[in-house]
Amino acid sequence: MKTVRYSAWALVAILLAVVGYAWIAGGTGKSVMEMAGADIGGPFSLQKTDGTKISEQDLKGKSHAIFFGFTHCPEVCPTTLFEAAGWLEKLGEDSDKLAIYFITVDPERDTPEMLDVYMESFPGITGLSGSPEELAEVQKLYRVYSRKVPLDDGDYTMDHTATVYLMDKDGKFSGTIAYGENPDIAMEKIRKLIDT
Repeated sequence: MKTVRYSAWALVAILLAVVGYAWIAGGTGKSVMEMAGADIGGPFSLQKTDGTKISEQDLKGKSHAIFFGFTHCPEVCPTTLFEAAGWLEKLGEDSDKLAIYFITVDPERDTPEMLDVYMESFPGITGLSGSPEELAEVQKLYRVYSRKVPLDDGDYTMDHTATVYLMDKDGKFSGTIAYGENPDIAMEKIRKLIDT
């Protein structure tokens, strides 16, 4: 039963990625890469797992990738974070040119302490949390969709955009990596990002 449920949620995540792609493109008919520099991102203040505050200004000066998800995610989030940690490994000596951030969409459960434990499985990636209001604001800035979905057992899961946002050294939107994207194409995008 769990396998069926996980498969269903994986399909939902893929659908959300497609919908998110269309939403980011704004119905203009342009690809996301053609819309580089679009109005995605902006001022925010969140909390790292060590309790220190971080803002969009702290991210400038280094290319970065941002992924929104939650620690109780059964498949999409751990898969994406595992792949992202792999990008850093493949970059080798150039890994210091890329920062990767995981922003929770589930402030109810994902405290900085919870994120700290979760992120131990994904070396090189920084987990960020915040108040429900702070997280809602940053999701709005990145055009991220999320919704709490009750489960039959009384627990809940989260629907959310399953896209990695690529931002350049100046904090400007550069493109995306979709969930399940070809690994070679994803690495091409990463290398292009850190070389700009």
